[in-house]
Amino acid sequence: MPRLHAFELLPDAAGQEAVRREWQALHDAGLPSQLEHRGTTNGPHLTLVTAPALGPDDDARAVDLLGPLLPIEVRVAGVALLGGSRVTVARLVDVPDAVVRAVLDLRREVEDTQHPGWLPHVTLGRRVPRASVPEALAALGHADVVLRLDTLRRWDPDAGTVTTL
Repeated sequence: MPRLHAFELLPDAAGQEAVRREWQALHDAGLPSQLEHRGTTNGPHLTLVTAPALGPDDDARAVDLLGPLLPIEVRVAGVALLGGSRVTVARLVDVPDAVVRAVLDLRREVEDTQHPGWLPHVTLGRRVPRASVPEALAALGHADVVLRLDTLRRWDPDAGTVTTL
C-alpha cells in the first residue's frame, strides 16, 4: 500500500496542548496513545484529504478553498471508535458548514481519495484493544474542547516533507 499524501489543518499552540493532554491521559492509563508516535510529522491535526498523490494544482485549490476561512474555531466533542478488535480512539470535530463545503469541494477534485465523504476527527490513540475502551473513555472524560485551527499543511511522504500552504 502506498504511503498517503495529505492535506491537514493544525490547531494553534493552545489547541495543540489541549490535544496532547488527551494523548497524555491515554498514555498515563497505560493505553496506546499518539504520544508514542515518534514520526517527525506527528502532531495534533485534522486530516482533510488523503490520496496516493497530490499535485501543485491540488495545493493551489486547497489554498483557494480553505485559506480564506482560516483561522476557524471548531468544537471537539464526542468520541469515535474506528476499527475491529483493536480500535482507533478519536474525538469528533464539529466544523462550520463553510469548511465542510470547502473540504468536500477539494476532495471532489483530488483523484483516488482514500475514503468516501469526510469524518472530521482528531486521532488520540491507535490499536487500542476493544476490551480497553471503557478505560480509554474514563481517562479522556467528556468535556468538549474548542480548538482554533490556523494552519493548512501538506504532507508528502515520498519526499518526507511537510509544507505550510
